[in-house]
Amino acid sequence: MDRNEIKQVLEGCEFFKGLQEPYIKNIIGLCRVRNYEPGEYVFSQGDFGEYLYVIAKGHVSLERSMDLGTRKGNVVIGLLGKGRAMKCWSTLLGQPHPLMSSAVCRKPTTVVSVNGTELREIMMGNHDLGFSLLENLCFLLRDRLHGALGAMENI
Repeated sequence: MDRNEIKQVLEGCEFFKGLQEPYIKNIIGLCRVRNYEPGEYVFSQGDFGEYLYVIAKGHVSLERSMDLGTRKGNVVIGLLGKGRAMKCWSTLLGQPHPLMSSAVCRKPTTVVSVNGTELREIMMGNHDLGFSLLENLCFLLRDRLHGALGAMENI
C-alpha cells in the first residue's frame, strides 16, 4: 500500500474525518500496513498496546470475554469494516492500559496501524489537530459504548 492509498484510508476513517490535508500527511509517516487472514487476531483483550488501527479492507469483530459468576462467555460487541478505527483511546492516554476487547478478522483484512505515542506527540504540538481528534473520539466512544451495552444485555 503506497502513501496515497494510506492517505485515502485515513481520510475515509471515522477517527480522522475532517482533518486538514497537512495533518493527514504528517500522520501518514506514522503508519504501517499489515494483512490478516480470517481467524487471526489484530489484538487481544488484556494486551497492552501502543497502536491505533484503521481497517483498510475486510471485517473485524470486536469481542469481549465476560465472567459474570454464573454466566461466562464471549460477546461480540461490534462488527467493524472499512474505515472503522479500533483501540483509539487507549493509545492516546500516554500510559499503558489493558485492552478491553479482542479484534478477530472475519475475512481477509488489511489494517493500517498508527503508533499512539507518536500520534499523541503530534497532537500535543498542534492543539487544533488534538482537539479535532479528541472530538471525533468522543463520538466514536459514544457509539461503541451503546453497542457494548446492547451486546451485554444478550448475555
